[in-house]
Amino acid sequence: MATSLFSNPSSTFFKRPLLTAMITALVTSISVAGCSSPESNDTETTDTTTENQTADDNATGTITINTVKGDVDLAVNPSPVVVYDMTLMQDLAALDVAIDGAPTTTASLDNLHSKNQPEPTVVGTVFEPDLEALNAMQPQAILVGSRMAEKYDELSNIAPTLDMSIDTANIYESSKQRLADLGALFGKSEQAAKLQQDIDGLIEETKAVTKDSGTGLVVMVNGNKMSTYGADSRYGFIHNVVNVPIADDQIKEGRHGQPISFEYLQKTNPDWLFVIDRSAAIGEDSVGAKAVLDNPLVAQTTAWKKDQVVYLSPDSYLAFGGYYQWIQDLTTIRDAFTNAK
Repeated sequence: MATSLFSNPSSTFFKRPLLTAMITALVTSISVAGCSSPESNDTETTDTTTENQTADDNATGTITINTVKGDVDLAVNPSPVVVYDMTLMQDLAALDVAIDGAPTTTASLDNLHSKNQPEPTVVGTVFEPDLEALNAMQPQAILVGSRMAEKYDELSNIAPTLDMSIDTANIYESSKQRLADLGALFGKSEQAAKLQQDIDGLIEETKAVTKDSGTGLVVMVNGNKMSTYGADSRYGFIHNVVNVPIADDQIKEGRHGQPISFEYLQKTNPDWLFVIDRSAAIGEDSVGAKAVLDNPLVAQTTAWKKDQVVYLSPDSYLAFGGYYQWIQDLTTIRDAFTNAK
C-alpha cells in the first residue's frame, strides 16, 4: 500500500513593489527550470514521501492511502477515528495511537487499546456498525478489516473509510505494508519501523530453529470439529515465512479451512501440529482443543508422540497479521522448536 503525504506552504507578502517584482521573477525562473529539468522524476517524489513518513504526532496535511478499495485521501492524524478490526486495533495500540470508537467484543484478546487512552465509544460489533452512534460521533476516518468489509459502502457515506484487510495469501508483505501505512497516517513511521524490526528479528530466529525439523500441519479445533489450513491461508506464514514444510500440499483452501477427521491426522502424520482453539479464542464454553486431540488416532502421529504440538495464540484467529500476533506466535514456535527433544 503506497503512501504519499502533502502539506500546504505558507505565503509571504511584500509591500515594496520593486522587491516584489524581483522575487516574482526569481521564483518564476526557478519554477521553469525545475519543470524542464530531467532530474524532476519519480525518484524525487519517492524521496519526498520517505521524508514525510517520519512525521510526528503533530503532523498535518493530507495523506493518500492505497487500500483494498483503491486510494483514499484523508487528513493526517484523523480524529475522531473509528476502528472495526481487531488487528488494526492492536497495531494502533502498539503504535500508542488512541482510538475514539470501537466494536464491542467478548474475545479473549489483550492489547486492543493503547495504555493511556480512555475507553472508546462502542460503535457496533466487528460485523455490524451502529450507524446512529457513528453519525453522532462524526468521525474523520473509519478503518475496517475483512470482517466489516461488506459494509464499506455504507460506512463510506459517513466518513472516509479505509478497507485495510490483509491479503492472507501474502500475509507477511501485506501486514508489513499495513503497519507502515498506519505509521504514516498517524505520524508514527519511525515507531512502525521499529515494530517491524521486532517482527523481522523473531522471524530470523524462528527460521534458524525450524530448519530441517520436519513437516507441520495447522489444525483448528472448534468444539468437536476440526479443520486444517494450507499454505495460502491466514496461517500460511508457518510454511511460507518460517519455512516449516507442509505435511499435505493438497489442502483445499476455504475461509474456515478444510474439514478433517482423526483418521486424516493419523494418515498425514505431521511431525508438528500447530493448533488454534477457536472456541477459547471467541470466549465460548466448549471442549478444549487439548481434550479433543487426546485421541488414540492422533496419539499415533509423530507430533503427538514427540510432544510437538504447538498451541497458537487467540490472536491467530482474531487478529492475524498484527504486531502482537506475530510476536506471540513467533516466540511460541521458536521456543517449541528450540526445546524439542
